[in-house]
Order: sequence, then structure tokens, then C-alpha cells
Amino acid sequence: MTRIYNFSAGPAVLPQPVLEQAAAEMLDWHGSGMSVMEMSHRGPEFISIYREAEADLRELLRVPANYKILFQQGGGLGQNAIIPMNLLGRAGPDPVIDFVHTGSWSGKSIKEARRYARVNVAASSEASRFDHIPPQDSWRLTPGAAYLHVCTNETIDGVEFQFAPTVQGDTVLVADMSSHILSRRIDVSQYGVIFGGAQKNIGPAGVTVVIVREDLLGQALPICPSAFDWKNVADNESMYNTPPTYGIYIAGLVFKWLKAQGGVDAIEQRNIEKAKLLYAALDADDFYQNRVAPECRSRMTIPFYLRDESLNESFLAGAKARGLLQLKGHKSVGGMRASIYNAMPIEGVQALVDYLNEFAGR
Repeated sequence: MTRIYNFSAGPAVLPQPVLEQAAAEMLDWHGSGMSVMEMSHRGPEFISIYREAEADLRELLRVPANYKILFQQGGGLGQNAIIPMNLLGRAGPDPVIDFVHTGSWSGKSIKEARRYARVNVAASSEASRFDHIPPQDSWRLTPGAAYLHVCTNETIDGVEFQFAPTVQGDTVLVADMSSHILSRRIDVSQYGVIFGGAQKNIGPAGVTVVIVREDLLGQALPICPSAFDWKNVADNESMYNTPPTYGIYIAGLVFKWLKAQGGVDAIEQRNIEKAKLLYAALDADDFYQNRVAPECRSRMTIPFYLRDESLNESFLAGAKARGLLQLKGHKSVGGMRASIYNAMPIEGVQALVDYLNEFAGR
């Protein structure tokens, strides 16, 4: 069997031990005589899988007791609609949602939110092609805003928040952490809502994790579908409708793997080491360019450009020949992108660095 180094932004690389365990348990989970894919989501077998996954995620992120963890469907884009439908019921007439526009994904969130409320873009780095995060003292926040929405790691543009924003009064802080959740230590209590698609650091596509403070439940707009009402989902342990059972099972295996690595604190140090290694190679001369301000650079999703972009196809062909795949940048920005999530071993980053040096020298 040949395994390549997969730098895809998502669906992304999974830990090999997780895949091996899932393969071994495919036909018969723990002597049940059936695959997890065949289990009733209300049966004791799957309920045990779900509860263990929820408990492990709570432990890894140190989620306080007054927060609910929900496993939903629809991805991050789906939550862009589900969030306003759940939070605007508490906001009174003519609510305002504040946003910090730092890249493609916060831009999509802004567009969707305008369907439900007035939007105030409190700060934006669009004019400089999303090469930094505007400092918080420059943000023009709305007093009494229903919530402030930030995307703490922009998967396409490669900027990452190195701080937790502050909000005033009853404004709720909402964070899309899809592409760096579980990669670094965060203080969950600083946020009202944290959400993320699973397909970067958690598991396969199809699962969306939502961490929501309990006092924010039960305030959904009347138009909110019952299956998307967080209170319904929380009251039924994410079983209000059939959840993505196999994806939750794989996520649970990933949580076990992460605990075996030493947890979030240990994996953060490994991620710092990987990112330093790759950025040092990109910064070594001007053959490659990363256009993000150094203090805002992502540890997870690293876009870069060749000085001579006529060499792009040659670069990608050589990378593929060496088993370094999915390095082509997003179509909206071009160039290259290396996603080095938790499951990417440092050996994969070193292999990419060796190729970067070889190609530039050639």
C-alpha cells in the first residue's frame, strides 16, 4: 500500500491509526456483528459511541459544564444560516450582526447573514487582499449587536487569529473555527458559540460540531426548522433527527488518537514546529512568497506563490511525482496551498520543504 502526503484543505488527511482501526472494525464493531454504518442511532451501541466522543471532545477542549456540544449536518455553510436563526430570537426588532471580514469564509458568512438581519462589517482587510487581521482597536462595533462573527482561521487566505476578540454587553461572540479547531488551546468560555466542519481536524466531511452556551438555547426565530433548533438538538443528544453516525464514530476515533498524542497542548507544540519549518523554507529567498503579515500567519493553512507563476504546473507535477498531493491553491486566489492539519506528520512537512528547496535550486 502506498500512502502519499495529502496537503488537501478538506476533506483532509486523517491519522493512519484511525483509518486502520476503522478498517478493522468495518464489518463487526466490538463483537456486535454489525458495522457502525448499520447501527440504529438510538440503539445502545451507537449511543455509547456518541457519548464517548462527546466526553472526549469536552475533555480535549476543556469545555465548561454550561456549554452543550452538538453534532449536526450541513457543514460550516449551513451554520451560517442556522446561527442567525438561533440567535436572533433574543435580539429584538431590527437586529444587527457585526462581522470582521478577513477572507473568503467570513465573506460567505456575511452574505448569508444579510438574509436575516442588518450586517455591520466592523473591520475588513479586503482592500489589501486579506493579508492581515485588522487590530481590534480599529473595529467599529455596534453597541447592542446581536452577535459578533469571526472566522478564526481563513482556510483559503491563510490568516489566523492569535487572540480571542472581546465583546461588550450582551453581544455574543461567535467563531467559525472549522480549519483550526483542536490545533491549539482556546478558552471556550470566551465564546458564546464555536462551530466547525469536521473535515479538517476532526473527521470526515458530513459532521459539524457546534459548542454553544446553554443560555443561548431556546431563543430561535419562528422560521427556524425544528431539526436546526439548537435546543431541540441539545435536548435529544444530537438525535432529534438521524445524525451522521459514521462520521461521529470516526471523529470519536480521532479524539482518542489526539488524547494519545498528549492532547491539544502537545499537538499545538507540534503544529508550531511544523509551521516554523515550512515558513522558514518559504522565506529563505524570494523564489516563493507568502503574502500574509507574519503576526497573522496560519499554522494550519499556508498559501504561497511562485515568483514565476509560469512554473506552477511544473511545480505541481514534480510534487505529485514525489507523493506530495493537493498543493494547488484555491481557484479564487491561485498559487499553492499546503494544509498541515494535526494529522499531517512532520515528516510530510519536511518532505515538502526538501522539494521546495530542490525545485527552487533547479
